[in-house]
Amino acid sequence: MALITSISGIRGTIGGNVGEALTPLDVVKFTAAFGTQLRRKNPDNKKIVIGRDARLSGDMVSKLVVGTLQGIGFDVIDLGLSTTPTVEIAVPAEKAAGGIILTASHNPIQWNALKLLNAEGEFISAQTGNEMLEIAQAEDFDFVDVRKLGSYVLDESYFEKHIEAILALALVDVEAITAKNFKVVVDAINSSGGIVVPMLLEALGVKKENIKLIHCEPTGNFAHNPEPLPENLRDISRELERGDFDLGIVVDPDVDRLALICEDGTPFGEEYTLVAVADYVLKHQVGNTVSNLSSTAALRDVTTAAGGQYAAAAVGEVNVVEQMKATNAIIGGEGNGGIIYPEFHYGRDALVGIALFLSHLSKFGKSASTLRRSYPNYYISKNKIELTADINVDGILEAIQEKYAKYPINTIDGLKIEFDKEWVHLRKSNTEPIIRIYSESATEATAEHLAKKIMQDIKELVNVRD
Repeated sequence: MALITSISGIRGTIGGNVGEALTPLDVVKFTAAFGTQLRRKNPDNKKIVIGRDARLSGDMVSKLVVGTLQGIGFDVIDLGLSTTPTVEIAVPAEKAAGGIILTASHNPIQWNALKLLNAEGEFISAQTGNEMLEIAQAEDFDFVDVRKLGSYVLDESYFEKHIEAILALALVDVEAITAKNFKVVVDAINSSGGIVVPMLLEALGVKKENIKLIHCEPTGNFAHNPEPLPENLRDISRELERGDFDLGIVVDPDVDRLALICEDGTPFGEEYTLVAVADYVLKHQVGNTVSNLSSTAALRDVTTAAGGQYAAAAVGEVNVVEQMKATNAIIGGEGNGGIIYPEFHYGRDALVGIALFLSHLSKFGKSASTLRRSYPNYYISKNKIELTADINVDGILEAIQEKYAKYPINTIDGLKIEFDKEWVHLRKSNTEPIIRIYSESATEATAEHLAKKIMQDIKELVNVRD
């Protein structure tokens, strides 16, 4: 069992002991802490928005959260089965003090989480998160008198509002999409994407009879590992291999990550979701882009070719958004299929990603696989090395930095070393003596070789220190 408290939210497995898993008492404690913090900062704003994905524990967790927030005096606007980006746009639309999304995103079925939003509908800052954790630790909660208990309303209209806002975006070309008569397969991992993605596709002009749904019943019984990686997407890939469809669309349980499958059943590549959408946006507007340090260099290549500037951020959506605002980026995100389009809102949004990608594909005029081949090809190797608890991980990273000091170095998030068009990124775990090693090159073999070289350097350093 696990309970992970961080600045961005509370994540854990359902069942187990208090403080060691996401038990009902833990849900109440952290909800009370966040609610108390919001009321103290803005005592006149009594509105808060919540929504959840379809995982099995969602209804239970939602009831606990609603009751706790009412006890603090909030009027709760519950979107019911929803998505992370839908809640994000609802918070400012409702002029609420903040929001809570009940989802463990791509984590397996036994997990759930409280994702915390500020009044702008964006994930809370590090400072705000630490303040919330301090309130929770001290159990310094402010509950209201019975006459001041908050109200509750269920508002299930926001899928339609979300889609209407997407259709209003200048770069979303419904006419072009309709003209292509796309045939699409959707895998929504039996969560809320199974409701909203087909709604969006039909609104974009894809005929209902041209949409095949796989794992789209929002039962919460995930049909496969919910992380949208190629090894977890065999069902949809087999469907595409038959040759009857133009594209496969895959979303994670809370619909903030987008993976695409080409018409021949091959993965478009999660890293390249952002690359393709950024390419489309940059064709219409010169501007800057941002992704995290562990994302493919293909975004940098596409950006510079279009006359813009690329910047890298520390891993994590909050960090990417902060860097996007600092550089006035017009598109950004993460290589896990997360698209952030600030023209719409500052949050990863698979739905706007779908609309922009289909607009791009319809105007490209060729197959998804051909579009994928038009981009610089890179391969990312992901590894980790486990160390013993007595090893000074920071010392190891410092030694690696010294060894490769003649190469460009970035230390805003661990250690990233650039070797011409190749790179390696080392990040230490905050909870375990583990170093995660990401490397990228034009070929799989070279990326793997680069990772193994760095891993061997680490092993040699450990032996020397022993």
